[in-house]
Amino acid sequence: MQPFTVHTGVVAAMDRANVDTDQIIPKQFLKRIERTGFGEFLFYDWRRREDGSDNPDFELNRPAFRGASVLLARRNFGCGSSREHAPWALGDYGFRAIIAPSFADIFYNNCFKNGILPVVLPESEVDELFRRVAARPGMKLTVDLQKCTVNDHQGFSAKFQVDDFRRHCLLGGLDDIGLTLAHEADIRRYEEQRGIGV
Repeated sequence: MQPFTVHTGVVAAMDRANVDTDQIIPKQFLKRIERTGFGEFLFYDWRRREDGSDNPDFELNRPAFRGASVLLARRNFGCGSSREHAPWALGDYGFRAIIAPSFADIFYNNCFKNGILPVVLPESEVDELFRRVAARPGMKLTVDLQKCTVNDHQGFSAKFQVDDFRRHCLLGGLDDIGLTLAHEADIRRYEEQRGIGV
């Protein structure tokens, strides 16, 4: 998993509350067995018209948001079913951080396990970021996991909190497998002592 330390990227603003995982990655695209390749289907029902062409009214299709890697959203982002494909699709599309006033619990946990930093900020600060993006489409934010700060280098600065263990894992690029492999020598020694796998 790619570590997350400090990231600066264009902000895409999605002014919608309660964005559920079935909108993030619709169920018809869950047949793949790999973790990659889901980005093209991200928000498919909103991004595409019935004929498959881009919907120019959808946020991510706006020219100023092309190549965005920071997603700004409203409360309860990632609600709905617990599908891990949702952060896979967001990450495959290129998002490294998502900022919202709140997240659904399972989605929030899945983000950390897949290299995406979900940042919880108060509604007032999220409102201010929406105002700034509206005034300067294509603006960039810097999300710093080392300092737990978000800033736009234009006067906006906010602090956020992250559980120490999740922060440690994301800074080190450690998913569940990576955490286990950090103890590979101990596991090998245990197996050798008990004649396992010999």
